[in-house]
Amino acid sequence: MNKGYWVVAYRSVSDDSVFEAYGTPAQDAIAAHGGTILAFRMGDAVETHEAGLKQLTVIVDFPSLEQAQKAYASDVYQAALHALGTAAERDFRIVEGGF
Repeated sequence: MNKGYWVVAYRSVSDDSVFEAYGTPAQDAIAAHGGTILAFRMGDAVETHEAGLKQLTVIVDFPSLEQAQKAYASDVYQAALHALGTAAERDFRIVEGGF
């Protein structure tokens, strides 16, 4: 079974307090589904190439693609997303590991 990953690039965050409040339930949903945050980096900690932008980037590792999908669909994560609202513009992908 291949691992699953969340790969998230935040284009902008317009309300830091809302973004911070989103973080706790989001981390709870990740942990409840066996996920581990591998990277949470921004600014100079992000090296870009080609059309890449220096923006907050988050990578989360899950034991399987199914767990990554379940975490996203979970009530806890969906409530966190609802609370986040329009406070962040992001590019969110769930990616299956392996070749």
